[in-house]
Amino acid sequence: QVQLVEFGGGSVQAGGSLRLSCKASGYTYTRSCMGWFRQSPGNQREGAARMNGVGETVYAASVKGRFTISKDDDNTLYLQMDNLKPEDTAMYYCAAPHDDVVWCQFNRFLRQSDNYWGQGTQVTVSS
Repeated sequence: QVQLVEFGGGSVQAGGSLRLSCKASGYTYTRSCMGWFRQSPGNQREGAARMNGVGETVYAASVKGRFTISKDDDNTLYLQMDNLKPEDTAMYYCAAPHDDVVWCQFNRFLRQSDNYWGQGTQVTVSS
């Protein structure tokens, strides 16, 4: 049984940093794409960062240069968030496809149902 569990959210002041972790238990696809998404109240879920199965990383324009996605060998996904802004306040989720998918876009997760999602971790940035 696959389970994604996010850790590391919290409350910080603008300019601060947080590091999110996503432990993918039971997920055996080491070359599959994975991603970080966020959703704030009243807004749709959006992609923040994703990593393809060959290590290529892609970032949303709003976080590029401030966030860094990475993954270790046991499929734990990370999101290092620096220079946080109040507009980064949201619930952050990690996601992985049901199958071994090497290349993917944000919409693969946002529009298709065959993905695993974590329960989310809250990030709050105060000004």
